Amino acid sequence: MTIAYIILAILIFGVLIAVHEFGHFITAKACGVQVDEFAVGMGPALWKKQKGETLYALRAIPVGGYCAMAGEDEASDNPRAFTNQAVWKRAVILVAGAAMNFLLGLVIILCLYAGATAFRAPVLAGFMDGCPYESADGLQLGDRFYKIDGHRIYQYYDVGDFLNQGSGEYDLVLIRDGRKLRLDDFHMVPLEYEGQENKMFGFYFGFEEATPGVKLRYTWDTAMEFGRMVWMGLSQLIRGQVGIRDMSGPVGIVDLMAETGEQAASTADAVYNILYLGAFIAVNLAIMNLLPIPALDGGRIFFLLVTWLIETIARRRLDPRYEGYVHAAGMVLLLGLMAVVMFNDVLRIVTG
Repeated sequence: MTIAYIILAILIFGVLIAVHEFGHFITAKACGVQVDEFAVGMGPALWKKQKGETLYALRAIPVGGYCAMAGEDEASDNPRAFTNQAVWKRAVILVAGAAMNFLLGLVIILCLYAGATAFRAPVLAGFMDGCPYESADGLQLGDRFYKIDGHRIYQYYDVGDFLNQGSGEYDLVLIRDGRKLRLDDFHMVPLEYEGQENKMFGFYFGFEEATPGVKLRYTWDTAMEFGRMVWMGLSQLIRGQVGIRDMSGPVGIVDLMAETGEQAASTADAVYNILYLGAFIAVNLAIMNLLPIPALDGGRIFFLLVTWLIETIARRRLDPRYEGYVHAAGMVLLLGLMAVVMFNDVLRIVTG
């Protein structure tokens, strides 16, 4: 089944890229920008067809794609060229790719939750015998954890994660009887309870019926949880807690998806887990692509705003070729980083 999971992983990764480029494509068309080519995949063309002004192509390597717009990085006399559009139109086109990735992540999560009958919720459903945290001034049955030390609680396991990171004194925000309640400097540490091998905080979480509204909320909350995980990973990278060796590119992601499928108890579980991971990667791509780094959409948006500000003050048009040079240099650096990451991925797979 490993080959099947690898193929499924490659297809999912290809869909993520194709959806991203489709976001650029559909908004460019809606904004009246001339699109010269819309391609899914990279490398030699397996199929292509000219329809109107746009060449549609399916290319051999299913880990990329592009939406080539007229005048994207150069001055043009074409009134429908990208560089001749209003700033807001260009910004919308650039944001659309990441927006489509995020939307795809939401759709995948919602589909995965479609058959759910209940969700484990960060709501207190009971306390262990002797738990000292249940009181009129403390925790009570039915309380929903909303924030711990400023961190939003999306899933029930967030409670344990953030409590275990703390020092024993917590600023809690609970939802009780539909209202938010603050408990500042609330003392809470794991204790020993009869019948338990490890120290615990001493409370149980309940379940919430999976009504259509609850499914939508848990879909959104899961996407927000994914986003926080991405930001935490970036923070660790900036602080030096993780390095390039800990990063994964397309090869590593496909291998991780295949490994996730292999470790599942059944084929249905494998597909579910791979799709869940695919939703996380979709949200990851949405966030990473909007970082203000040259060659990424976020970098293009950053330079768009800087250029607009300079042109507004100087009252003259800047040559877009200079921005193109910056993005070209950024692309070379990104490709170099991807090559290093890919080498590490292959080495990790080969050495086991």
